[in-house]
Amino acid sequence: MSTIVTGIDVGTYHVKVVIAEQAADPRQLPRILATGYAESRGLKNGYITSIPEVSRSVAAAVAQASKAAHVKVKRVYLGLGGIGLDEAFGRGESIVEKGNAEITERDIPHAIAASEKALAPALILNRKIIHTIPLRYAVDGQRVMGGSPIGMKGVRIAVETLFITCLERHVNDLVSAVEEAGFEVEDVVAAPIAASFVTLSKMQKRVGCVLANIGAETLSIAVFEDTTPISIKVFPVGASDITNDLALGLRIAPEDAEQLKQGAVLGAPFPKKKIDDLIAKRVSDMFKLIEAHLKKIGKNELLPAGIILTGGGSAIQTASDLAKTILHLPSRLASFEDGAGSKVQLKDGTWAVAYGLTIWGITQGGDMGEPTHQSELKELLKNFFRWFKKFLP
Repeated sequence: MSTIVTGIDVGTYHVKVVIAEQAADPRQLPRILATGYAESRGLKNGYITSIPEVSRSVAAAVAQASKAAHVKVKRVYLGLGGIGLDEAFGRGESIVEKGNAEITERDIPHAIAASEKALAPALILNRKIIHTIPLRYAVDGQRVMGGSPIGMKGVRIAVETLFITCLERHVNDLVSAVEEAGFEVEDVVAAPIAASFVTLSKMQKRVGCVLANIGAETLSIAVFEDTTPISIKVFPVGASDITNDLALGLRIAPEDAEQLKQGAVLGAPFPKKKIDDLIAKRVSDMFKLIEAHLKKIGKNELLPAGIILTGGGSAIQTASDLAKTILHLPSRLASFEDGAGSKVQLKDGTWAVAYGLTIWGITQGGDMGEPTHQSELKELLKNFFRWFKKFLP
């Protein structure tokens, strides 16, 4: 039985669902069977304000995709976005177990657990750790070059770890909404990480880049280096702020402002320079937030693959040029290919999270959708080393 996976991206404005099937060649992208789409209700800035309304939106989007794919969806992978996402860094040490001082796979989790215990309580108060990503290892005080210390010899192993966290209440509410719609959540994945699987090449991740998703009410970034995510951040600003600026600056209705933002020409004449200036100011402010964060982590102007833009707000014509000017980095819009033989072609990068979730699911080894005529489901293999290998070339 082929592996079929369902990914759900619950955004502030839309719920997007992708059902995909593992390709015959595991090196190829999954084959998209169908997509589903529904207007989001019951959310604000990615936070859930009404679980029943979110549940109905999810049910509608999944039903649309399920019908088109002729697949009965039972279990899903869920993307986590919104300003509740954040990062925390910890450093921990442990003693090597084996008497001959050789480091084995058994030693890695002990060191990572020590780095989690070293986190300041305030960093994880009311928060849930979603991903645990080791960044750098040291053996007896000497940094390990080339990644894993397995096979080396030493007495003490240390690790610096990135923990991607989310507000626990938000995670629980989102999972509850999906479960109320009748689906089992097999795993949750930070949305910027999920999107990276289809928008970034291994070369870009290896040399260093930043993926920026300009959503309706949030701007999220994920920074990569040496094939590994090294930082993640979400800012409470998005494309809807551009719409609001135009509405206030031109004294027009938000609906008209939204059309102007998208390049429409309305009946009443509006100075093009003023429109461009209002858009450029807000977009520039967004990239200045990214610049400040890159300075904070010591990566400003030091990411050779530059910034890759995705999300609905990335379609603004001046966005890429402004990013290049402000960040002094190469800039381009994200693009990705659908899996060979896909029955549906994704229209734009706003589907990146939902599609990326299906890749996550397939590489985890589980069947998240159940073909209508079959009931057998494989056990999901959850393993830290499988997670880490996702980012290796």
